[in-house]
Amino acid sequence: MQSERNTRAPQGKNLATNNNEARRRHDGLAGARMWSDTFKTVEQGLEQGPLCWVEVLDSRGSVPRERGAWMAVFADRTVGTIGGGHLEFDALDQARGFLRDGAVQGPQQEPPAMRQHRYPLGPSLGQCCGGVVVLGFRFVPQGRMDLLRERLQPPRDCVALFGAGHVGHALVRLLCQLPYRVVWVDSRDEVFPEAPHELVQCEYSDPVQSAVADLPAGAQVLIMSFSHAEDLEVVAQCLRRQREQADLPYVGLIGSATKWATFRRRLRERGFSDQELDHVTCPIGVPGIRGKEPEVIAVAVAAQLLQRRSAFLVQNQGNL
Repeated sequence: MQSERNTRAPQGKNLATNNNEARRRHDGLAGARMWSDTFKTVEQGLEQGPLCWVEVLDSRGSVPRERGAWMAVFADRTVGTIGGGHLEFDALDQARGFLRDGAVQGPQQEPPAMRQHRYPLGPSLGQCCGGVVVLGFRFVPQGRMDLLRERLQPPRDCVALFGAGHVGHALVRLLCQLPYRVVWVDSRDEVFPEAPHELVQCEYSDPVQSAVADLPAGAQVLIMSFSHAEDLEVVAQCLRRQREQADLPYVGLIGSATKWATFRRRLRERGFSDQELDHVTCPIGVPGIRGKEPEVIAVAVAAQLLQRRSAFLVQNQGNL
């Protein structure tokens, strides 16, 4: 899809009268009917025929997939997965049976309610996991995408990425396949792709740190601009916001321990306490991954974000 280009002024300022500060946003997510390539495939398939929606409703013990995992079963193909193996094989057989029943029922009748089936993985399927999975099956008639809209919502977790260099581009490509939406900021307008993914909001901001004020609460911030001077200003602005609002749970800075030691000294001179500075993660990425290729760095950084997300889900939901 073509990107929408919206020009907006910083709060309380007018671009027409202020030449020192400029902001421009290229929205990917705005106006997108479906945010995921996978979900687009579901939508296109449903235009051609019915599907059976299979979803993990509950789970206990060791299981292949978490609650909320799903697959869409068509007559001739599937989209998504509930974990593969014997469980998925049996679920596919059940789902295609529901598809046949739905076809007999006819398109004029209201589709039946979701049916549930409990799978003890050891006794019933001969799997060594030992857990229990409850699956839901729902017949969705051709063209009834409205029945799935609630289940196909965009991800809530936001990553705010400052920097559209090689690592930034590699990281955005990866994050678009993960449960994140991205606010992508740079002081160079020409570095963004012309048609960003639906999950990506590209924003030109000069000075770049002025974009920090408008980040959504709860955003996880990654800083990797082309300039150490810009990096420093973005870190400082994040720390000011954290001091006032305490709503940026993660601030990560690309670079070495030596870079962070220099930044830490300069930020301390600006009045930030050691406790405030400890909120910054530098270097970023899970330890033990060697290599400076952009894609390697992107994988290490994305893995660190996923570690944090998993820890949060365990702490607050008790179930991944």
